[in-house]
Amino acid sequence: MPPRTHQQAADPFDDDDYPAYTMGRAAEMIGATPAFLRAIGDARLITPLRSQGGHRRYSRYQLRIAARARELVDAGTPVDAACRIVILEDQLEEALRLNEQLRGPSRVDAEADA
Repeated sequence: MPPRTHQQAADPFDDDDYPAYTMGRAAEMIGATPAFLRAIGDARLITPLRSQGGHRRYSRYQLRIAARARELVDAGTPVDAACRIVILEDQLEEALRLNEQLRGPSRVDAEADA
């Protein structure tokens, strides 16, 4: 999944993209195994950053993505298909956000201001 663009938070722990969680902790938080996190990494759904020692580190944003993939897999969707679904959902959300941004204030808002 391509990196998101965002403004850096003043405190890294307030930053959804800060790689704060080890693989073991990340797996525990989403109720999965480290093997599941490796599998979705191999499918390129998420790309964890690496510590100086080479250990994987995950952000809160990546954990939300991984948790959604886990929901789909738990419902019987194959890992590769679940990853593709999550990527498409994320792309749709971003497209809708950009579309809304380009449209500007809605007519209802404009009429209320008049």
